[in-house]
Amino acid sequence: MTPAALIAWVAVTLATIAAADLLATRRRRPRRPRAAGIALIARIGRALGPRAPRSLSDRIAAAGLAAGPADVMAVKAGAATLGFGIAAALAPVAPGRLGLLLLLVVPAAAFLLPDQHVRRRARHRARVMDAELADVLDLLRVAIAAGLAPKRALAEVGRRHPGALAAELRRAAATAGLGVPAARALAELERRSPAAGVPALVAALQRAERHGAPLGPALAAQATRARAAAAQRTLERAARAAPQIQLVVALLLVPAVMLLVAAAIIPALAGGPP
Repeated sequence: MTPAALIAWVAVTLATIAAADLLATRRRRPRRPRAAGIALIARIGRALGPRAPRSLSDRIAAAGLAAGPADVMAVKAGAATLGFGIAAALAPVAPGRLGLLLLLVVPAAAFLLPDQHVRRRARHRARVMDAELADVLDLLRVAIAAGLAPKRALAEVGRRHPGALAAELRRAAATAGLGVPAARALAELERRSPAAGVPALVAALQRAERHGAPLGPALAAQATRARAAAAQRTLERAARAAPQIQLVVALLLVPAVMLLVAAAIIPALAGGPP
């Protein structure tokens, strides 16, 4: 392979990588671990009998998981046990004091890994619900204006809107329909909906339930604020994306173009065929 061909190949490779980075609209979701593997890890950890902290239940609810705090703690303890076993197997062949470091770091990292998954899922749900909030509030306002009771309006919006926040509204309406007090159902709605505007929505629903306060003006004002917040978040994402695009252009596209030019010029300067 001639130097010119090598430079051209490198240029095409850089250009391909840059195009892939610029055209990618979202990262691929990591594959979920198999349920059988999680069940095995939980079985190992459940034998240790770990106790769940009080805040874990709220974090699980915000993440929308069906598992209970005891199940998550069992997975954490089981993962730490397996991590310690793997570190103990690798420690004798690790150089220097790296074996001791593995015995400390690997179990701790395995124990904290489920927490990271719960936090990541809760953040994702918060972003999704923030994006859906304005539309859900508008639908709820229309349902209330049509004469539906708040509980029925929650159920109708949850049935007609496909989003995650609407699903939580439908869940709250179904829970209240089973005889659970409305205050408890709304509190559970707030726990399971980590979007920033949900507490104000729950407060408005609670005022309407307790005192008969009109919901329409409050929902209209909240929808306006939600759209303004969504526009602000879009501007912030655009501002963060601009330096990243410039970095891709500076590190990949510009060198690729320069290498292509060099690949065309080198044979001419060397006196060979173009």
